[in-house]
Amino acid sequence: MKTEILLVEPMMPEIEAVLDATYIVHRYDDSIIPPDVAARIRGIATGGGTGVPNQLMQSLSNLEVIAINGVGTDAVDLKEAARRNIGVTTTLNVLTDDVADLAMALMLAAMRDLVPGDQFVRDHQWGAGQLPLARKVTGQKLGIVGMGQVGQAIARRARGFDMPVSYYSRRDLSLPEAPFVPDLRALAEQSDILVVSASGGAQSRHLISRDVMEALGPFGLLVNISRGSVVDEHALVELLEQGKLGKAALDVFESEPTVPEALLTMKNVVLQPHRASATVETRLQMGRLVIANLAAHFAGAPLLTPVQ
Repeated sequence: MKTEILLVEPMMPEIEAVLDATYIVHRYDDSIIPPDVAARIRGIATGGGTGVPNQLMQSLSNLEVIAINGVGTDAVDLKEAARRNIGVTTTLNVLTDDVADLAMALMLAAMRDLVPGDQFVRDHQWGAGQLPLARKVTGQKLGIVGMGQVGQAIARRARGFDMPVSYYSRRDLSLPEAPFVPDLRALAEQSDILVVSASGGAQSRHLISRDVMEALGPFGLLVNISRGSVVDEHALVELLEQGKLGKAALDVFESEPTVPEALLTMKNVVLQPHRASATVETRLQMGRLVIANLAAHFAGAPLLTPVQ
């Protein structure tokens, strides 16, 4: 008899095919799961953004493991999972390069005005006028908020652009080529570009406050590839409108998929639909790790990438 699991968020067809061949897979559609089905579900595969709604977790009395296809855990009640002895895993270490790559891409797109330039050509304006001059990236002072694996990967890439790198994090990591700045506002004040790669959750909500963004200033660029909740989005919009913050490049938002209307009309903003890890190669690797974690649990083996 196959073990029954719940797929909360779609995955790549190749990954879903393996899950379907291995388990009885129920696909979640926000509706109430019949009690007899809920009682048989022992595992969940979900995404970092969707996680597991509290009501859903409470309805699954025999849930044993939650395999997250991503690194975010803020949409899963980890305390409740621990209380019920439910294992939780992420795809740690898999998507670091893609997220760091997108941070650099957003940085370049915003500073060099790539989106307006593309539209300028498509609108047949080349020859009829000139775009305003863009900003240089090489040599700009980079501040990184959150110096975990992604933050350090961004720092390595930034050095290729001769960017002096400083960082703010929960603790001083004693990194030889990047000084630790214990005051976030001070980091913003001394940076030309501030990249947010901090973890989400209640402890980091609105860490990037109005005060921090004002310190970054009218020529500064804010890049967010972490979680939308880390930035005070209301203050962000106001400061951009008032010219007190220069530019923003965002892959994440506070109430996804809803994006503030004001951001959609701003020419000093680059927007992406939360797709930092959205490459074929990485999504396959992430999916395989989800499969491996589920397999390990149901075989009675240690989880490969458990959330501590």
